[in-house]
Amino acid sequence: MTKLSTFLGAAASVALMAGAALAEGPAVIFDLGGKFDKSFNESAYNGAQRWAEETGQSYAEFELTAEAQREQAIRRFAEQGYSPIIMVGFMSATPLSQIAPEYPETKFVIVDAVVDAPNVRSVVFNEHEGSYLVGMLAAMASESGTVGFIGGMDIPLIRKFACGYAQGVKAVNPDATIIANFTGTTPAAWNDPARGSELTLAQIGQGADVVYAAAGGTGVGVLQTAADNDILSIGVDSNQNYLHPGEVLTSMVKRVDNAVYEAMAAGADVETGVVVMGVANDGVGYALDEHNASLITEEMKAAVDAAAAQIASGELVVHDYMTDETCPALTF
Repeated sequence: MTKLSTFLGAAASVALMAGAALAEGPAVIFDLGGKFDKSFNESAYNGAQRWAEETGQSYAEFELTAEAQREQAIRRFAEQGYSPIIMVGFMSATPLSQIAPEYPETKFVIVDAVVDAPNVRSVVFNEHEGSYLVGMLAAMASESGTVGFIGGMDIPLIRKFACGYAQGVKAVNPDATIIANFTGTTPAAWNDPARGSELTLAQIGQGADVVYAAAGGTGVGVLQTAADNDILSIGVDSNQNYLHPGEVLTSMVKRVDNAVYEAMAAGADVETGVVVMGVANDGVGYALDEHNASLITEEMKAAVDAAAAQIASGELVVHDYMTDETCPALTF
């Protein structure tokens, strides 16, 4: 049996488990790293599960383990009649742009990329805005005046996180030092906790006492190592405060769960086009709960909430690396 037929057989099995001989309803394709990465994919999974629990309905799913599976997964679900088909991650943009025109009656949703097709809903986030807010918190919590950023794959999207974070840090402490590293230049960078740990130790050695991880599953290693060395960390995408209570300063929450939930709730009637989720519409923000309440003072919260209100009103504009590939507050 070839690798292709093995994969197609696996996808068919997923579809059968999801519901019926004649496929209908939504399907979700999770990105590399798996749906339990405690970050980006898991946020999407939580949104899908919320929809399933509220409606009593089921959905098909597939977890990518190799790049070659992207096109096959999208095409297989389209052939079986699922709609909408939701893709988590910008790497699916290229195959989707080729496949969407072949299935004009099928609705597709892609998170973190824009695909210009009449049957595609593209959901993007103002990650730089949420990163600015957690950057402020990092600067206020830091005792050394040195903070770190560890990104996953070195791509413009992750530099967008880094630049917003650096701008927030500098807004609080213009003299702060910001150390930025990326895990790698291939998709493997999203799922390498050991490398995340190594980079965290290196940044601690340079004086960092708060480290922000925007690296998918790799970030688990960052948060663990930060906790082991008694410095603060900042989670990303999902609320990761619970992973190390009292050690995770906050998490930059990116409401991928809402994006997936809303698409599934709309079903085959989901509106297409570009949807932008930012501070103004609760698409991004910072997490405050029982696990980090002792770390965020009232003064810190008031300062960050005031900045969030200014961002929402347009009074404060956070630099977006995706539209201008410069980073005024940070040198890569």
